[in-house]
Amino acid sequence: MATVLSVSGSPSASSRTNRLLRHLDQRLTAQGHTVVPLDVRTIPAEALLGADFKHPAIVEATELFARADGVVVGTPVYKASYSGVLKALLDLLPQYALTGKTVLPLATGGTTAHVLAIDYALRPVLNSMGAAHIVQGWFTLDKDISLHEDGTLSVAATARDALTQVVDHFSAALGRTPVLAAAS
Repeated sequence: MATVLSVSGSPSASSRTNRLLRHLDQRLTAQGHTVVPLDVRTIPAEALLGADFKHPAIVEATELFARADGVVVGTPVYKASYSGVLKALLDLLPQYALTGKTVLPLATGGTTAHVLAIDYALRPVLNSMGAAHIVQGWFTLDKDISLHEDGTLSVAATARDALTQVVDHFSAALGRTPVLAAAS
């Protein structure tokens, strides 16, 4: 099966975005994939903000992207765009860091007014980085994600069904090899 890099672009360890991604990682693992979590917030701020391409944490993140067959990118939406910490990391990766990779974009936010942030803010960046296939993403409302005191997470039925569908589609797409047309 495939190696999946699961990137949380949330600046908060306890965020719904981060917790939702780790919940979805379990589904991908159950499907036989090797999932490697990457929480961007754990990369030192001085490396991200100082654009230190040689910092060990940036080098390691770049290597994780290179080794992955597929990438899940999750982000909270702030002011109709993905998080600044995610932007800082994407800016430090090689131009074509996603070449040949299948990518699943996911976002969370407080209002449906931000639902198009995936298509108008995140997808163009992922595409410019050479992703072979960006599967249909999904936006989940914060109110549909419940965090419980015992550490468990539950997702409202309609959101859960949609998330299951997009994750399963991503999983299936990982098994396909894109066919590239030969230049004439």
